[in-house]
Formats: sequence, C-alpha cells, structure tokens
Amino acid sequence: MKNFSSTISARRLTALTLAVAVAVGLSTAPSALPAFAAEAPVGLGTAESFAVLAGTTVTNTGTPTVISGDVGVSPDAAVTGFPPGLVNNGEIHAADAVAASAQADLTIAFDDAAGRLPVESGIIDLTGRELVSGVYSGGDLGLTGTVTLVGDSSSVFIFQAASTLITGSGSRVALQGDINPCNVFWQVGSSTTLGSGSQFVGTVLALTSITAESAATVEGRLLARNGAVTLDANVITVPTDCAGDTTAVDDTPVAPPAVPVQGRATFTG
Repeated sequence: MKNFSSTISARRLTALTLAVAVAVGLSTAPSALPAFAAEAPVGLGTAESFAVLAGTTVTNTGTPTVISGDVGVSPDAAVTGFPPGLVNNGEIHAADAVAASAQADLTIAFDDAAGRLPVESGIIDLTGRELVSGVYSGGDLGLTGTVTLVGDSSSVFIFQAASTLITGSGSRVALQGDINPCNVFWQVGSSTTLGSGSQFVGTVLALTSITAESAATVEGRLLARNGAVTLDANVITVPTDCAGDTTAVDDTPVAPPAVPVQGRATFTG
C-alpha cells in the first residue's frame, strides 16, 4: 500500500512539474508580431458620383477630355472647355446644391483619410514598391515609375501626402489581384500633378488643386477642396462597382429628427 501511494505521489509530482514548466515556457516565449486591423474604405458620401470636383474652376484645355461621372465646382461656378470635353453618364454641377453637398462630404472624407494611422511613414518615392493593404504616408509623395498594389477585393489602400503628390510622365499604379479601384485613396495636403501619359488609379482628395497633364488617365476621381482642377486630353472614369457603406462620417453632434405626425406628410428643403 505504501509503495502504491508513493507511485501515485511521484506521478502527481511529475505532472505538476510538467505543468509548471509549460506555464513558465509560455510566459517567457516571445510574443507574436502585432496584427494590423483591416482599414475601412473612406466614405465619400455625395461626392462618390463625381469624377471631377473643384472649389474654384474646372478647366479643360483645348483637346477633348472624356469624363465618365459627374463634374462639379463649388463655391465658385466656372467650368470651361466642355465642349470639346465630354461628360458621359453624369452631369455638370456649377455652384448648385449638389456640388455644395459634395464639397461638404469631400471635407469630411479628407479629414477621415488624414486621420488614419500609417503602417509606414517617411515615404518619398513609391516607384518599384509592392504594397499590401494599409495606410502609407510621406511629405512630398512622388511616383516616377510603377507602384504595384497587391491584394484582393477587400484590400484598402490610403496614401497620405503631407504636401504634394506628383507622378512622373508615363508612371503607373498597377493592381495585382482582385483589387477594387474604389478602395484606393490619395489624401494630399496641398496640390497634385499627374504627369503626361500616367496611368493612375484611385480617388485623389486634394486640399488645393489638381492638374492632370496631357493624356493622363484616371480610374477613380479628382476631387479638390479649395482650388482648381485642370485637365488636358484625359480619360477619367469613376469606378462603377463600389460596394458597401460609402457614407462620409462626421462626428459633429446633430439634433434628433422631428417625429412626423401620423397622417401628415413631412417635407424638407
């Protein structure tokens, strides 16, 4: 009986020792690398339908530009060069309520994109990079060659330029995988210049102005808050397969809506 009890005690001691060793090993093991939460797309609200939006003027210089989507300007009203510029599947809104609403939502979207936390900072030139979903920031952001965005339909890319965004002639934003151009955003602290013949993808949210030089193409949007958008024989196409909630998110408190009286119609505006 004594030997049997001793055997049980030895087994319990061995089990206890093993448990302690495992616990100590787990507590001293190196921790896994932090995982970044997936970025949500930047909500554009009523600016979503606009291929081109400016604060002062939209100008098409001389040769035809083909735009698929709305064109707008607010608070000013100058839109020149249409024709020969063509607007397909959209309308021109000059200093009307639609353009004003789009500008208000653009401001919200700009602030949202600017406030995202970058996974990489200090970028100068994107040329030659292969990037996965995330937020990338720099000062004067440039692209002189090709940048490749790698991912799937849920991948979101947000680029933050504290000052300017300038792409060189013939530069290219390439997509690898089932990436949706709706989910690529470029937040620019001053102005943007897209070089001649460049192939650009994504929505530009510029504080000041945007210039698309001769024959530059855009699968996305050129949205300028305070300045002009200047075009020259460009093709600009708003993506048509944007999915999900694109509402511009504003944290400003609002009063609760009025409760309509049953049996009476409620009108706004």
